[in-house]
Amino acid sequence: MHTFATPRGMNRRHFLTHLAGASALAVPALSLTRALTSHAATLKSNHKSCILLWMGGGPPTIDIWDMKPGAPTGGTFKPISTAGEGQITELLPKVAKQMHRLSIVRSMSTREADHQRGRYYMHTGFVPNPNVEHPSYGSVVAHELASNLRYLEIPPFVSIGGASEGPGFLGMAYAPFQVDSNGRVRNAKASVEEARMMDRVQLLDVLERRFVRENRGPAAAEHTKVLQSTLSLLTSKQMEAFKVGDESSQNREWYGDTGFGRGCLMARRLVETGVPFVEVNLGGWDLHQNCATRLQAKLPEVDQAMSALVDDLAMRGLLENTTVLWMGEFGRTPRINGDAGRDHWARSWSVVVGGGGIQGGKVVGATNEDGTQVTSEPYSSEDLMATVCGAMGISLDKTFKANNGRPMPIAGGGKLIGELFG
Repeated sequence: MHTFATPRGMNRRHFLTHLAGASALAVPALSLTRALTSHAATLKSNHKSCILLWMGGGPPTIDIWDMKPGAPTGGTFKPISTAGEGQITELLPKVAKQMHRLSIVRSMSTREADHQRGRYYMHTGFVPNPNVEHPSYGSVVAHELASNLRYLEIPPFVSIGGASEGPGFLGMAYAPFQVDSNGRVRNAKASVEEARMMDRVQLLDVLERRFVRENRGPAAAEHTKVLQSTLSLLTSKQMEAFKVGDESSQNREWYGDTGFGRGCLMARRLVETGVPFVEVNLGGWDLHQNCATRLQAKLPEVDQAMSALVDDLAMRGLLENTTVLWMGEFGRTPRINGDAGRDHWARSWSVVVGGGGIQGGKVVGATNEDGTQVTSEPYSSEDLMATVCGAMGISLDKTFKANNGRPMPIAGGGKLIGELFG
């Protein structure tokens, strides 16, 4: 599993040592709304964002988005009608009311049913290759939108509640900034007082710039970019966006007092601040045993947080420029195993996407009566990533060059899922 893809001699812990003290730094009391006032017009007219709700472990989409009532593979839950086309599980009644803003792609057919390989593939649009580390969704988005982010002082790619995939050949400047659902930086604890920390960081900055002037190679240049970001981070009022506790008790209750609920609320705050890519992690979907029982405990948390996020973005006028994507690394077998669970399955499964110009309320694609195969045009990770890039105004003609000199088409050369654009 790739968490932070780093240049040689620069691991994730090394990166985070530069951020030590950031979460503990006191900033002047200032509401998020006031802090953003000067950028409000720019954000609403130009700013594009994506929020990825990552369901690590492979959720059983046949029990959630593409139900087969009456079939031997159908499971125990009943489908309910939604505000859009099609039906979804009865365990998501609040999300059902938001489905006019979201669409289901039921014809995902991918090729990686191993957790680590599937995770990498669904995050990058490329199958794992020992000769190259590909950049994740978040890194690609941050890189391509960098010219629009001059006002942004906090990282352009934030991963909440768990690790994401790394920046690959795009470099550490586009690595995910990982925090927990309370906004704390992972593995970063203040060991010295603030004034001494700032003195050390400024001295390091002088040394870093000298290394770059002496042309010590790309790793030195990347390291300097990270340090500059750290300096901005330590002093920025935009750090207020991570403080979910500043939200009203009503808003916190609306999203749900859970890690995933706080993560989704933080994602809204970060998007409102101008962060172009936020990933919110909810793991625990590897349901080889007792699938139905565990879904009864797990899906209400998703229902509360996901429905609030979509509704909140819409009410604030942010959804039209924010793409929301719900997915895991694959689905789970239509066949229910002997332990009342479902195993890994990549041949026919579903994702949900909406906002950002994507048409809501639609069901795209179909599977057969027992969910074992796609009966319409199949879509891949590459196609899904291309669709998100398209919704964000990122050109699909872009080709990157990997460290080995090999050309890499953006989104793995995938095509737009046309039905999602009207």
